[in-house]
Amino acid sequence: MTGDETFLVIVVKAVVVIFVLISAFAYTLLWERKLIGRFQARYGPNRTGLHGYMQPLADVVKLIFKEDFVPRGANRFLFHLAPMISVFAAVAAVAVIPFGTTLNAFGEEIPLVGADLNVGVLFLFALSGIGFYGLILGGWASGNKYSLLGSARTAAQLVSYEVAMGLSIVGVIMLAQSLSLVDIVNAQRDTVWYILFQPLGFLIFLVAAVAETNRAPFDLPEAESELVAGYHTEYGGLKFAMFFLAEYVNMIIISALGATLFLGGFAGPVLPGVVWLAIKIAVLLFLFIWLRATLPRLRYDQLMQFGWKVLLPLATLNLLITAVIIGVGFQN
Repeated sequence: MTGDETFLVIVVKAVVVIFVLISAFAYTLLWERKLIGRFQARYGPNRTGLHGYMQPLADVVKLIFKEDFVPRGANRFLFHLAPMISVFAAVAAVAVIPFGTTLNAFGEEIPLVGADLNVGVLFLFALSGIGFYGLILGGWASGNKYSLLGSARTAAQLVSYEVAMGLSIVGVIMLAQSLSLVDIVNAQRDTVWYILFQPLGFLIFLVAAVAETNRAPFDLPEAESELVAGYHTEYGGLKFAMFFLAEYVNMIIISALGATLFLGGFAGPVLPGVVWLAIKIAVLLFLFIWLRATLPRLRYDQLMQFGWKVLLPLATLNLLITAVIIGVGFQN
């Protein structure tokens, strides 16, 4: 394979992945609206296209033609930059998610992972931190007190729940003896899914993931009841759509990470690895939607207490128990 062909393969892979990711965002939003309609005994979108499946396209057209304004007193540069940061961090994270082993196309073996980094888990956490800068800067740059409060809540929530999430996956890393997501999937193919070894770690990861993506009942940074819309109050048109895109792509990515760490990733019998991973992601996304339709929003003091007084001690306990078991196992 020549250098030009290598570059062409990389570009094609990037275009395909971004197209699939954006399509997944659009139809995840549609399915959420339909599912919540069912949960609440009402119809979801059903007018645009067959059974409402052209609704995402209608939403995009509507947002394109909405007024794109900058409020007086806002920092114009950061106001425009913030949604771009959030989208970049969300989309870039898909580069280290393994979707399978290899694909044979045009006589070439193409690996179904953008980059098999030996620090893949740390890379994802780094991008998660960068993505939150977009939310924080967007709220601060708007020059709106509601937006500023939303961004302050974002910063506090990030610190509170990312610590617990990080500790919840250390047990998986200890079991797999690697930070590479490909190695973690291969280790589960050789044994069993790590949810069986780390049930408490998985539950902590799941709760922290809901908080990290600002989803109900942890959607305090954008609580409309007291903050109008939080950090994106002053955003409209395509810039609002970019924040919306980043939130749902983050949901998909964190579901893919949970499936990779605890549910065997792309591993599974008969079906292709991509299909298995898509099924596992869909199950976790359904849980996100189910929680939104079921649980009321927490108070802010409850949010902080739950993160520091419940999740963090449980994550630490899970880590200590895992370390003791592995240590005893290695000695034997």
